Amino acid sequence: MVVFYSPNVLETNALTEEESYHCTKVLRMREGDVVQVTDGKGNMYEAEIVLPDTVHTMLAIRSVMSDFGKRRYRLHLAVAPTKNIDRFEWLVEKAVEIGVDRITPLLCQHSERRTVKTERLEKIALAAAKQSLKAYIPKIDPITHFAEITAHSDDEQRFVAHCYDMPKENLFDACRPRQSTVVLIGPEGDFSTEEVELALTAGFRSVSLSDSRLRTETAGIVAANIAAVRNM
Repeated sequence: MVVFYSPNVLETNALTEEESYHCTKVLRMREGDVVQVTDGKGNMYEAEIVLPDTVHTMLAIRSVMSDFGKRRYRLHLAVAPTKNIDRFEWLVEKAVEIGVDRITPLLCQHSERRTVKTERLEKIALAAAKQSLKAYIPKIDPITHFAEITAHSDDEQRFVAHCYDMPKENLFDACRPRQSTVVLIGPEGDFSTEEVELALTAGFRSVSLSDSRLRTETAGIVAANIAAVRNM
């Protein structure tokens, strides 16, 4: 099954220009073909192509499934981007496939990368959501200072993952199901001790993700997978 994305499909009865081109030129779909379209807000539409066009493919909506694939929890990953941006983009792709609602690139004291192209990350997240048949498109934030995240997070469960030798819970044991959860993951040099203390003061809980020391992108995937498993 191929899923197309059109944020206002219920009003326009059409695919976007980019999706229209992919539908008609790449996949060579024709009038009468049935397609699946999501608006990225949890609705999955079954529609028939009535006018194929490389710019504005028109549809007749047959049915809609609301809350398609809705998960029982919400997950926010706030992760410091890696120096090699390919590794961070891989994290975004795989986290979306596993299940995530929001990804925030974190700017930390030890950050090796201090800029990201938000639009490119949004495209990667959209492609991963479509490929994994998801009707919810996660939010991708612009790069955000660590202190801003800790000050404004209102998730029910708030965790900061780090490697310092201090009391920590295992995320698998600490993560309760059916909760909104945020996990902070630092750069390759880890969070600074000041950042960890700031997070703890703001109500975050120290956690470990593994007995091994993980790369940043691996830690993000492990966190997303733990949240998914705890909610199975």
